[in-house]
Amino acid sequence: MKTGAVIVDVAVDQGGCVETARPTTHSNPTYEVDGVIHYCVANMPGAVPVTSTQALCNATLPYVLTLANEGVNAAAERHPSLRPGVNVRDGEIVNQTVAEALS
Repeated sequence: MKTGAVIVDVAVDQGGCVETARPTTHSNPTYEVDGVIHYCVANMPGAVPVTSTQALCNATLPYVLTLANEGVNAAAERHPSLRPGVNVRDGEIVNQTVAEALS
């Protein structure tokens, strides 16, 4: 990346999305690596809990309603975007990554 570029890593809580990411805090939120500014505050939504909760609810409600109205199996068949989010079906772990993590 060019000098002066900025990375905002919203996934730092789960290990980060770039090699140079490391968790920071609201009191000391940035650091520089190779001229690139990093902002990697863990739990960023915690700074604005009401707003972040409303945003999360607005983003996920359509999926919740689809699952509630159609059931998991029918919804996953009809809406391919839901399939990666199904971890367990009929008592079996169907997400390979989750299965491997849990042995």
